[in-house]
Amino acid sequence: MDLDVFVAAHRAEWDRLDQLLRRRRRLSGHEADELVTLYQRTSTHLSQVQSSAPDPALAGSLTSLVARARSAVTGPRKASWHDAAHFFAAGFPAAVYRSRHWWIPAALLSVVVAALIGWWIGTHPDVRSAIAAPDQLREMTRPGGQYESYYSSHPATSFAAQVWTNNAQAAAVCLAFGALLGIPVLWVLFQNMLNLGIGIGLMESAGRLDTFLGLILPHGILELTAVFVAAGTGLRLGWTVIDPGPRSRRAALAAEGRSAIGMAIGLAAVLFVSGIIEGFVTPSGLPTWARIAIGVVSELLFLAYVYVLGGRAARAGETGDVSPEDRPTTVPTAA
Repeated sequence: MDLDVFVAAHRAEWDRLDQLLRRRRRLSGHEADELVTLYQRTSTHLSQVQSSAPDPALAGSLTSLVARARSAVTGPRKASWHDAAHFFAAGFPAAVYRSRHWWIPAALLSVVVAALIGWWIGTHPDVRSAIAAPDQLREMTRPGGQYESYYSSHPATSFAAQVWTNNAQAAAVCLAFGALLGIPVLWVLFQNMLNLGIGIGLMESAGRLDTFLGLILPHGILELTAVFVAAGTGLRLGWTVIDPGPRSRRAALAAEGRSAIGMAIGLAAVLFVSGIIEGFVTPSGLPTWARIAIGVVSELLFLAYVYVLGGRAARAGETGDVSPEDRPTTVPTAA
């Protein structure tokens, strides 16, 4: 494409569109129709420039013009309660469902790692002695020791808030830094599984593994699921850097990044529920089976939410991204 000829042929249309956008008075019906027509034509021109004759200066000028025209045509849009309802009914569960091929393997592998660490610590006294002195280990694992008193060491409300904040931060790290090829995500996962494995190993060596699991499972099933979902999403974001697919790398990262931001909001709500369970159910006087049952039911409800609502929304085309009218204008890229 001869760029000079192309510019000469369409410059008058771009100038007219710019003139209409600068009008301070209300446009007439004819001018409004003209604005829409010129916006559509200029969007096509921008696509042609970017795909056939990339010129940074011209592309930047047209991108700005198209963005201004799009804002004028669509008008400002405010978020509403309908948006929030749609997000939790379709957007968030669909995003979790779409990333299941990442977070489910991450969950399975992480649980295996935690079990192996626990077995290694539980069967090797020299490893336990390297963790802490014998009297310190006894203080941690004895009835009423640190592992048990941890869940009742603070008022339930403040403890639940603290747990929620800590877990939300871990999930946010996975989502925010996933683009760094997923390396920070793997570190967060390892730290979580290391802490879990140490607890398993030490309590198993003291013959109190059942007590430990009775304290961990009520809140830990849902809590770890949220962390695994965040990790899987972060790993997917990191893989997008390597393989963006048919989209440009910038467009792919923008779309997956917006979905990850939404995921952070949804997972904060999930972790809030697990924090409530950890603050009020785990240290309660309920029988162990009842506390674990509450944890299992909360996990099953979350999975049903993801696979029923999320699966249906994903099959309908929902991705967890923002609505089309809130997305930046994109154009086709050259094959």
